[in-house]
Amino acid sequence: MALSPLDIHNKEFSRGFRGYDEDEVNEFLEQIMKDYENVLEENKMLKNSLNDTKDKISHFNSIEETLQKSILIAQEAAEDVRRNSKQESKLIVKEAEKNADRIVNEALSRARKIAMEIEDLKKQSKVFRNRFRMLIEAQLDMIKTDDWEKLLEYEPDTEHLESAADVE
Repeated sequence: MALSPLDIHNKEFSRGFRGYDEDEVNEFLEQIMKDYENVLEENKMLKNSLNDTKDKISHFNSIEETLQKSILIAQEAAEDVRRNSKQESKLIVKEAEKNADRIVNEALSRARKIAMEIEDLKKQSKVFRNRFRMLIEAQLDMIKTDDWEKLLEYEPDTEHLESAADVE
């Protein structure tokens, strides 16, 4: 067991024939007692300081652990966001490609339909042109016939009309 300052102060030495000077020993013990008190007080302060430091280290370790967990969570969240945005961008690209294919196919289909309509209109215009030409040629042939000349030369028999009018 460690000595206390009081143990040092109360220590009695036995007296010998030629022992030490009692005042000198008492003075020395007094000095040891004061120094020992100072050492004990300093030791107590150091222990308190050590406990405070341990508490602070524990607190800082707790903060560090919390920060590390927060960093990991933030990294995982960032990775999730990156992964999700990558998937979303792929979906957007796929959808855009589908829409582009659909639009191109619709445009090709319309172009084919219009081309067919153009061909049909060309055929119809050829038929109309041929029929119209035939009609005009028939009319020209009719105009060129001698029947027109005969009509112009025709003179009605007015005598016969007068006699028929008299009979009535």
